[in-house]
Amino acid sequence: MVGRTDPVLITGCSSGIGRAAALRLHDAGFTVYATARRTDALTDVASRGLRTVALDVTDEHSMMQAVAAVEADAGPVGVLINNAGYGLYGPVEQVPMAEIRRQFETNFFGLVRLTQLVLPGMRQRGRGRILNVSSMGGRITLPGGAFYHASKYAVEALSDALRMEVAQFGIDVVLIEPGPVKTPWNDVAAASLTTADGGPATADGPPAAAPGDPYREYKAAVGASFGRTQAGLLGRFGSTSDDIAKVITHAVTARRPRARYLINPVAKSLVAMNRVLPARAYDSLLRRQYGLPR
Repeated sequence: MVGRTDPVLITGCSSGIGRAAALRLHDAGFTVYATARRTDALTDVASRGLRTVALDVTDEHSMMQAVAAVEADAGPVGVLINNAGYGLYGPVEQVPMAEIRRQFETNFFGLVRLTQLVLPGMRQRGRGRILNVSSMGGRITLPGGAFYHASKYAVEALSDALRMEVAQFGIDVVLIEPGPVKTPWNDVAAASLTTADGGPATADGPPAAAPGDPYREYKAAVGASFGRTQAGLLGRFGSTSDDIAKVITHAVTARRPRARYLINPVAKSLVAMNRVLPARAYDSLLRRQYGLPR
């Protein structure tokens, strides 16, 4: 079990869940290192007494420097919270490979590399905790988000394997699986959908615009779902960043944390439906809900 003296390293703290978790863990008595690509995005966090470090999860040198800085200042990282991530949306045929790679670099490969960097210190200490912020989207797949969901499914598989590997060293691996959350995430995901072009992706980069986009109706339906989520679902059933931060704090401080924390009634109901319904029945339900073209 980790203690209050074990330093906590959190990625993606400029806003949303990462910022809320950093503040809540700081208030709980932990020494928190809040990170973002630019430390000027962490000014308000630093003013609350948290330590800040520049960390870009798509840059090997940046990750190595950040971990080395924490270790030099406070010893081996005791808790790693892999929170940085975003949603890339668009039809599989149209999303450029460069964008797909960027999605995996941010949501998955950065998480893997940071985990590799902190594990030696955790092993030597005989304790540690790694929290990977996944999503209900790591357990179910919604229209338009092939690559976002693929990255989160990868996080889930990695976490399940890692949990068995490192238990012998006193290290816990925990998955945090939020449902709809009131953060800028929806805006970013919706923007990525609207910039997906109308032509086929090529190895040379973004596709040229096509006069008749075959996915026009599909993208309009998926885009409308973001609007409905913002207008209704988030207001009635959405979690706040602080709701997720409370669960993260519990998972850090619990003597024996659960392997998964699926958060929010929407997430729980969708995961349950996906588990019990045949795949085609689940697809049919989503097609009707989204108004997808047939």
